[in-house]
Amino acid sequence: MVTVNEQDYLLKSYRYELPEESIAQSPAQKRDLSKLLVVNRESGELEISTFAKLADLIPDNALLVANNSKVLPARIYGSKETGGKVEFLLLTPLPLLMETAETQGDWSSAEVEGLLRASKPPKTGQNIVFSDQFRLEVITRGDFGKSRVRLYWQGELAGLFCELGHYPLPPYIKRPDTAEDAKRYQTIYAEDDKLGSVAAPTAGLHFTPEVRQSLAERGIEWAEVTLYVGYGTFSPVREADIRNHSMHKEYIEISADTALAVANAKAQGRPVLAVGTTSVRTLEGAYAAVGDIAPYAGWTEIYITPGYEFKVADKLLTNFHLPESSLLIMVSALIGREATLSAYKTALENDFRFFSYGDAMLIL
Repeated sequence: MVTVNEQDYLLKSYRYELPEESIAQSPAQKRDLSKLLVVNRESGELEISTFAKLADLIPDNALLVANNSKVLPARIYGSKETGGKVEFLLLTPLPLLMETAETQGDWSSAEVEGLLRASKPPKTGQNIVFSDQFRLEVITRGDFGKSRVRLYWQGELAGLFCELGHYPLPPYIKRPDTAEDAKRYQTIYAEDDKLGSVAAPTAGLHFTPEVRQSLAERGIEWAEVTLYVGYGTFSPVREADIRNHSMHKEYIEISADTALAVANAKAQGRPVLAVGTTSVRTLEGAYAAVGDIAPYAGWTEIYITPGYEFKVADKLLTNFHLPESSLLIMVSALIGREATLSAYKTALENDFRFFSYGDAMLIL
């Protein structure tokens, strides 16, 4: 476990200077051309490489665990009956929504959570129309636009979002989504039946068929979990003492096959390398819920801060995260705050690109 001191619990300890130009606004020309900063925890050495060489950098006997959730174009624009424009962002994972859907005649409906934005906030009971086949009714409104609404639709809901919706790019990407984002803001292994994330598991965006093939040729095992990434991943930590932060919840799934693969790796002393912080959260969140490595489906609110003892994940592949974010705090829990900030400093000095469409870091 990493040694912890009181500074590690102060939010201000997770600040770093980030030039605006270091925030990636678009993906690399090719997924695996991204830079890769390799962090050796034992020696403290840092190595600059490229993602295409990943298979040569990780241990032969590692088990990689990746998040196979698929991003839904969950941001959709509609109109009030009075004509005012409204933006809606679906927050409820699509598979959970469909489990509670009710059908009456040609119409289906379901109560969900989402974010509503308009120049004049919609009132309770008001209808927002997206198309002749798709509308919502406002049930209750909460803070920061978070609302309970009932969706009404005809036909296939996923198809309506894919036809009418937009990819909810992170707020630090200062441009509208494009047709290119429909391809590049998804991992190549995202599963159609895991459609429902509102943000990409970004560490996985660097994988190409060639990288996957190079891993397979070395006999490196691959397993998948599911975490439906929620918009809370972009919520800042606002508490001066990070221990007082209330963590957002996300829905996770671990199949029997993945649980067995992970349990076998741990029993054999082989390293479990999580692809992304979402995979870490799934593995550690499921362990916290069950008390063991086992199949699991349910919500997790796990909050990983310095002092946390990792039960499942040994190593991590991740992108570079926002200052004072829960994700930066999670990485610091794994390798130490000072080591994390030192690695970030090296990345900035070597023109690494940060955040969702940016470069990656491999922690060994």
